[in-house]
Amino acid sequence: MKEQRLSKRFAAKLPIKLELITASRLRPLDVKTKDISASGAFIYTKEASYIPDDTRFILNSYGPNKRNIRGWKFKQLINCTGTMVRSTSEGIAIRFNRPVELFV
Repeated sequence: MKEQRLSKRFAAKLPIKLELITASRLRPLDVKTKDISASGAFIYTKEASYIPDDTRFILNSYGPNKRNIRGWKFKQLINCTGTMVRSTSEGIAIRFNRPVELFV
């Protein structure tokens, strides 16, 4: 299968508060990323089977302002929006609505 990612992914378990954008707002989920790029992220969650395709999200990272990812400094995601593009038994893949700057 040909790689379809638009941006280089970095393996990183970053804490994220994930809020679903729906008519009946569900509770925010405190989750971790499996990997992240400027264009999207894979999020570990046991809730994956309950989330419909094309669900929109607001993502916010929390904890210290910067976290190291193999020598890189990660900027916090603040009110980053995205859409779920697929789910697996491990979690969900989210494509950001616009590219985000991840590192300083």
